[in-house]
Amino acid sequence: MTLLWITATLHLLALGIGMGAIYARARLLKGLRTPDQLSGVFLADGLWGLAGALWLVTGLLRAFTGLDKGTAYYLGHPLFHVKLTLFVIILGLEIRPMILLLRWRRERSGSPDLSPARGMARTSHLQFGLVFLIVLLATAIARGLFYPTG
Repeated sequence: MTLLWITATLHLLALGIGMGAIYARARLLKGLRTPDQLSGVFLADGLWGLAGALWLVTGLLRAFTGLDKGTAYYLGHPLFHVKLTLFVIILGLEIRPMILLLRWRRERSGSPDLSPARGMARTSHLQFGLVFLIVLLATAIARGLFYPTG
């Protein structure tokens, strides 16, 4: 019971961290003009990564170790599959920003090309919206809405 409580708590804390971080990253990227502004972007991106790791680990523990409703419940729920698909889309959308941010970290002391920042901001806003949809799905799943009967 304690492990379920801890994993559920961490899963929900990741929501606050992740939503705040991806929103902050989008805003900072949108206003990015000089390399000296990158430290805030890197901090927000690190928190976004932390949230993603927490979601993944705690979600897997809750869904597939019997801590929560059980594997059969989640795998039998159609919204769970939609939720996982959205999570994979978020991960896919993260590939380009991740590569660019790693490049900017390496080139930080020089003069990195910051021109992709506005596009990355749009990607971050899209990811924010997808996380919001995941939350809607998660609450429906938790309450058994749309669960096939019979």
